[in-house]
Amino acid sequence: MKQLRIRTLVGLFAVAGVLSWAGAKLWNSFGTLPSVPVAAPIVLGLIAAVLAATALSIRSRLRAQRERRPGAKGVDPLLAARAVVFGQASALVASLVAGMYGGTAVFLLMYELDNPPRRDQAIYSGAAVLAGIAVVAAAILLERICKLPEDEDENRSTAGTTP
Repeated sequence: MKQLRIRTLVGLFAVAGVLSWAGAKLWNSFGTLPSVPVAAPIVLGLIAAVLAATALSIRSRLRAQRERRPGAKGVDPLLAARAVVFGQASALVASLVAGMYGGTAVFLLMYELDNPPRRDQAIYSGAAVLAGIAVVAAAILLERICKLPEDEDENRSTAGTTP
């Protein structure tokens, strides 16, 4: 499984943000703008909390196993792999969603702050962006915790050889 690349996540965020900003500008030219749901930052925050709790749980179980504590539960490799896949998928989707709400927030901040309902929409969008960033951070933490250590014997045997 390949590791998440920050460049990929930032690129998705930026592309979604630019497209969302342009879409909001175009949509507003017709006289309306779709509303930002209040549930968006809540759902993203819940996903971030689940990812962070999973990461902390796996980390404590790995630490207990490493320290050979009596009664320590091991970490099932399949469970860890599923958690990482869930984290990676969540990070990719969250970067897209955060970019979408970020573009909408920028549009609303640039043109619509004098309108109180639109100001509320800008706040919801900003909160969704922050929650999306929290999802990405929790997913990266989970991925780093579940990463297998490098095999030192492999590195030693290939270090002295020339290709």
